[in-house]
Amino acid sequence: MHYTIFETPVIGSFFRMVSRVCLKAMGWRVQGELPCLPKYVIIAAYHTSNWDFVIGILTAFVLKIRIYWIGKDNLFKPPFDRFFRWIGGIPINRSKSQRMVDRIIQVFHEHENLIIALAPEGTRKKAGYWKTGFYHIAAGAGVPIVLAFIDYPSKTCGIGPTLVPTGDIDSDMAVIESFYSGITGKYPDMMTPPALDPGKNSKTGS
Repeated sequence: MHYTIFETPVIGSFFRMVSRVCLKAMGWRVQGELPCLPKYVIIAAYHTSNWDFVIGILTAFVLKIRIYWIGKDNLFKPPFDRFFRWIGGIPINRSKSQRMVDRIIQVFHEHENLIIALAPEGTRKKAGYWKTGFYHIAAGAGVPIVLAFIDYPSKTCGIGPTLVPTGDIDSDMAVIESFYSGITGKYPDMMTPPALDPGKNSKTGS
């Protein structure tokens, strides 16, 4: 994978210190510990504001995660394309969801150590269900899913449990839903619950 700010000498350490100061100044605290695993998909919910990205990056520095994240390809245009890649961005054309899933699975197979972050809702706006690409990526790559969170009422962010996909997406989503039931986004009326698209076959949908 491409070089990022997280492994940049001196600069990475500086931003780690700044991130701690910024989160503390804003009244946020970080909870949980990362699993001692070389590869996994990390999902963070709920995504209702652009501030989620800022808090997420600050939290990644504090937790010392060398993280990559998926972004819409139209973000990666000059003069900002190199910057977004440097902070871990991977441009993806989200109109081709199955192609995206296959591509990221392949990337996991090609690397011994890799952490990719995804926003399972797929949008900041309220929708009826979560996108299941994150689940099919983890299942296809044979890696676990780490549940991360940003809870605005308590100003707490961090790492929750680790879920190993069983292949039964309905049961696994029930576990995910149970965890996020106690989490509230910045704009509660825009939160998309961890539900599956009822119009698709949950065993094969994406």
